[in-house]
Amino acid sequence: MKPLAIMTVLAAATALASCQSSPSQIREAPQARGSGVDGSWVDPNGIVSTFAGGTFSTRTTDSNQLLASGTYVNVSPTLVEINMTSLVRNTQSRVNCALVTPTQLNCTTDAGAQFSLVRQG
Repeated sequence: MKPLAIMTVLAAATALASCQSSPSQIREAPQARGSGVDGSWVDPNGIVSTFAGGTFSTRTTDSNQLLASGTYVNVSPTLVEINMTSLVRNTQSRVNCALVTPTQLNCTTDAGAQFSLVRQG
């Protein structure tokens, strides 16, 4: 390597090393209450959807009958992908949801249908 290239690499390494913090200086920002999608959500018809630790379910409010179940993945802090099976229709589908506010989730099914959920409690 040429001396100029070596000096450039060393200068870049030194600059990067000076940007690092010691572990005692790193602090995570506290999460706001109700962040993410975990919890209970309701649609305009009163159907309750629950997100908990990667598991998704939808139940009726009157009899607590399971309508759909599946899994979900947080694609980003505001985007969620749900893979679910409808027990009513006996079909599988994928639903993409965007957390537009801490209390509103806008969703689109793989068939193009759109709906919104509002956080409960």
